[in-house]
Amino acid sequence: MIMERKLTYEISGSDGGLSIVQFLRKRGFSGGILTSMKEDRRNICLNGEPSFGNAHISPGDILSVTVPETDHSFPEAIPLPVSVVYEDEDIVVLNKPADMPVHPSVNNHGNTLSNALAFHAASRGERYPFRCLNRLDRDTSGLVVAAKNPLSASILGADIKERRVKRQYLALAEGRTEETGTISLPIGRCPDSVLKRQADPVNGKSAVTHYERLSFRDPYSLLLVTLETGRTHQIRVHLSAIGHPIPGDFLYHPDFSRIGRQALHAFCLTMRHPITRQEQTFFAPVPEDFRAAWGNGGKIPLNIS
Repeated sequence: MIMERKLTYEISGSDGGLSIVQFLRKRGFSGGILTSMKEDRRNICLNGEPSFGNAHISPGDILSVTVPETDHSFPEAIPLPVSVVYEDEDIVVLNKPADMPVHPSVNNHGNTLSNALAFHAASRGERYPFRCLNRLDRDTSGLVVAAKNPLSASILGADIKERRVKRQYLALAEGRTEETGTISLPIGRCPDSVLKRQADPVNGKSAVTHYERLSFRDPYSLLLVTLETGRTHQIRVHLSAIGHPIPGDFLYHPDFSRIGRQALHAFCLTMRHPITRQEQTFFAPVPEDFRAAWGNGGKIPLNIS
């Protein structure tokens, strides 16, 4: 079943006198979503009757709206391993394993997170496009949030743009880093590579990474990393630029002596729910290969690990 999101609002005194469009814009409805709702008058009902966006609302009114699905590019459903951390009508939070691309590409068809989510959705009798809000590199494990309808995608996209979504990673870094630090180095493409990025103060885009050293066990520092921006390969490039690259990184530090992929895990995501606007925090367990690379019996000095 193709998803349509239905919402009901009871109008409070502070919103009395607004038009329906003004009220919905306050709640994150984009111009595109409002335009799509005009195609069927039944998408907007005021006190049980079809209405128009320019109608005005009063305290105590009941406004019911339907957000139609306008994107019909559905990924192929393929049974692939993925863990669902949280799910409701609006979002699904997944714990992506390493060695799984998020999106299809030239060399990746049928092995992506989009295929895995499509299969999960089909098992629930649902069907919706793949709207991933925070992309992870293929070999980075951890939390990814996908929107199940255009409205939640629009609101969360704005939250990410305004830096209201907090993303924290665990990383292993070569050597003993400073106890805390902020790396503010613009990032751009390497001219001789399609994939590789580099610190580029002249032509790069601004990028800011904060880190805290949780522990040190020779030869690695265990870091808690918080992203302020979200550039491609940001953590990998920044740590390499300060002389503490991530082991197992085939582009920036191909040392596979302890781990077969970059030792980077998106373990914590804090965001406001797109509809309820309540703050939510999600955690992803630390993978076994990361624990083994760290050593110490796999003990990670975090309460949630």
